[in-house]
Amino acid sequence: MIFPIGDDNTGRSMAPVATYVLIALNVLVFVFLQGMGSNDKFTYAFSTVPREIVTGNDAVTSDRMVKDPVSGNTFRAPGLRPTPVSVYLTLLTSMFMHGGLAHLFGNMLFLWIFGDNVENGMGRPRYLIFYLLCGVLAGLSHVFATMAFGANPLIPSLGASGAISGVLGGYLVLFPHRRVKVIMLRSLTTIPAYMAIGLWFLFQLISGIGVLGSGSQSGGVAYAAHIGGFIAGFLLVRAFAAPGRRVSMA
Repeated sequence: MIFPIGDDNTGRSMAPVATYVLIALNVLVFVFLQGMGSNDKFTYAFSTVPREIVTGNDAVTSDRMVKDPVSGNTFRAPGLRPTPVSVYLTLLTSMFMHGGLAHLFGNMLFLWIFGDNVENGMGRPRYLIFYLLCGVLAGLSHVFATMAFGANPLIPSLGASGAISGVLGGYLVLFPHRRVKVIMLRSLTTIPAYMAIGLWFLFQLISGIGVLGSGSQSGGVAYAAHIGGFIAGFLLVRAFAAPGRRVSMA
């Protein structure tokens, strides 16, 4: 297992303002609107719920008591709250919310590492549109997989990982040989981006096949969103790369 901690920024010609703004928005939403994860009313109103996206109708459910099969402890699972806007807008709002500090930190670390060079290769306006589009397509991928494989369509999903997966897909096309600093086998080393991102995607693919095949969601991870977002970014990056930018796998 590898864990990226940085990359080579040689050739970056502008400050990654858009990436910094996206990181700030994610942090601000988690701290002030989600109440560091304690505001269930907001979180369960603006997360993406597959059944809502498929039907177009808001779903509201009651709180329920759930028993943890591992610890045996019983806890209250919040029900879905009324969504005060169109349910389709949750495909956007959900990508700025997170399930906890670890979830937020991991996503923002990946965005900080890989987002700046993709932004530099596209320009800020194109990059922002690319990011949001990948996030929406990732959310739709999760909805499709949920319905197709018979998972619970009332389980909400949230997080920036689908959009960031799109950034990784774009990075792989734009900078396949860029050196990425990673922790691998308890040692610090650098490897080419195609290896770092390729191994990450392989893990998502293998995990996703296992989870989707069982009709469940392992640990609350929406692997279909990661896979869908990555493929979207990989395919769309050529349309969003700045004019004159050479885009190839060579």
